[in-house]
Amino acid sequence: MRYLTSGESHGPQLTTIIEGLPAGMPLHDTDINNELARRQKGYGRGRRMQIEKDTVEIVGGIRHGYTLGSPVGLVVENNDWKHWTKIMGQEPLAPNEEDEVKRKVTRPRPGHADLNGAIKYGHRDMRNVLERSSARETTVRVAAGAVAKKLLKELGINIASHVTEIGGVASSVKAYDSLENLKEITENSPVRCLDPEAEKKMMNAIDEAKQQGDSIGGVVEVIAEGMPSGVGSYVHYDRKLDAKLASAIMSINAFKGVEIGIGFEAASKPGSEVHDEILWTEERGYYRRTNRLGGLEGGMTTGMPIIVRGVMKPIPTLYKPLQSVDIETKEPFTASIERSDSCAVPAAAVVAENVVAWELASAIVEQFYSDRFETLKELVEQQRTFAREF
Repeated sequence: MRYLTSGESHGPQLTTIIEGLPAGMPLHDTDINNELARRQKGYGRGRRMQIEKDTVEIVGGIRHGYTLGSPVGLVVENNDWKHWTKIMGQEPLAPNEEDEVKRKVTRPRPGHADLNGAIKYGHRDMRNVLERSSARETTVRVAAGAVAKKLLKELGINIASHVTEIGGVASSVKAYDSLENLKEITENSPVRCLDPEAEKKMMNAIDEAKQQGDSIGGVVEVIAEGMPSGVGSYVHYDRKLDAKLASAIMSINAFKGVEIGIGFEAASKPGSEVHDEILWTEERGYYRRTNRLGGLEGGMTTGMPIIVRGVMKPIPTLYKPLQSVDIETKEPFTASIERSDSCAVPAAAVVAENVVAWELASAIVEQFYSDRFETLKELVEQQRTFAREF
């Protein structure tokens, strides 16, 4: 499977085309809209979330609620476009209009793609960069991930996420009864946190950052249960599933770190406290006593829950902006200010959940025959039985 996205933050719409879905998979726009709504929630979000109420329009690849096997086209309109038609319109400007373009950006923001992108493509107006490098693009990445989540759910694979840290405030609650229990708690938390005490402190930290014109980051965790063992590859470096998951997390705007299982903690522990002992019962087949390696060994799934964490840095748009340099005058200035969130970590958890879902679904479709969805379901179940009886 693969997909491309198109569109700018304040352009008319965001678009994605998904290729490689099996035919006969049930899919409805509500499957996608639920995920889009989740992405827009979270304490610390800015005014943009009040303007945009993201909903998807399926424009190809679906008939009567089922995939056709052809590319699936998804569109999310930007409701704010009506205020940006002159600034972001596609029509060429007249020579006398070029100097009248509003909201031209010549002061790059530290920590953003503005300056590097302008140098790469030669843009004198860095709006050409920031409109595409904006996290608004994750809207249709979540839409694509929602399709992947639907595929996984139909195969008995469930996925969820939660926030473990914001602004240095860490959750002390690690345990949950089930993935459904985790979902129920975090969906009702403004910061998607399992720990009610940490939740309050996180919200206070976000409020304080906002009052100071600053921003804060955090850590999110994604858990996937039900993946059959042996998905991925130890044979080729570019087919290792843990590598693909790490790449997916790092491709999210503002993410600067990723770990699987205990991750960096493994560096300070002896091997006896890192590796997961192998057990077997007739009912379960092979399983691990612990899950320190996060459900992945040798680039392949072990059948244990997959656990991936990502570190999101503070958003670079600040209301007390850092020093920058105007690319036209070369004079020192404070950086440009764009409408922004003081903290987007809760929303980023949803994005991370969906990009992980995409990689897991893609790995399954790559490994098993997948032209017909019913056949794919049978093959995945056969793999589970084979692993249990091996």
